Amino acid sequence: MLGPGGRGLLLGLAVAAAAVMVARLMGWWGPRAGSRLFVPEELARYRGGPGDPGLYLALLGRVYDVSSGRRHYEPGAHYSGFAGRDASRAFVTGDYSEAGLVDDVSDLSFSEMLTLHNWLSFYEKNYVFVGQVIGRFYGKDGLPTPELKQVEATITKGLEANKQELKEKQKFPPCNAEWSATRGSRFWCSQESGGVSRDWIGVPRKLYKPGAKEPHCVCVRTTGPPSDHMPDSPPHRNRGDLDHPSLGEYTGCPPLAITCSFPL
Repeated sequence: MLGPGGRGLLLGLAVAAAAVMVARLMGWWGPRAGSRLFVPEELARYRGGPGDPGLYLALLGRVYDVSSGRRHYEPGAHYSGFAGRDASRAFVTGDYSEAGLVDDVSDLSFSEMLTLHNWLSFYEKNYVFVGQVIGRFYGKDGLPTPELKQVEATITKGLEANKQELKEKQKFPPCNAEWSATRGSRFWCSQESGGVSRDWIGVPRKLYKPGAKEPHCVCVRTTGPPSDHMPDSPPHRNRGDLDHPSLGEYTGCPPLAITCSFPL
């Protein structure tokens, strides 16, 4: 259980971590001392076969030595198709055919681009960066192309959106929920519901979000000042976030009940 101020500490740490990730991301794209530039034909020699000079793969134009993970990438291994090329698209789609093992990510969705970012984090942490591939993401001067800058902008926006989503989840944690063919639906709140540890329980409410077709159940704090209360704001009513304009009560559920049941 979190003590007083624990919720703010967790959120602060999460926001700080997101800021570090954005800063790290910005530093990944540029050239590094001692890094090499590869043309695709040269990189294709690094497939880990007999006589090959090494075992490399590329992601978003960045080349990593994956020799320490040889059992995954060497000829005949499950991920051998990634070796010796930039197959960024396949990291998301799972299409390991020749048509799918390509570097074109221009039509990937917002969430898919964030998945690529996670993969990039994985390779930065676990393998040795050796250079960049000249082509879609890097020019002959080793600098990012406009296409890579667009990828960077999309990922950065995604990280910022995730940070905002985390703040909202701390404010309005999702309810626990269950459905039974015999008992119907039930929503309830606890100090761990929604995966958010906190020092309050809350009550179930409908949260209406712009653009969403249906509201979803969140747990709402019932005492103290509203989350957005400022020192110079008018005196609060000691109702927590119950008066937030995007919230609605569940019909037939007592206003301060921590559990709402809806029998069939």
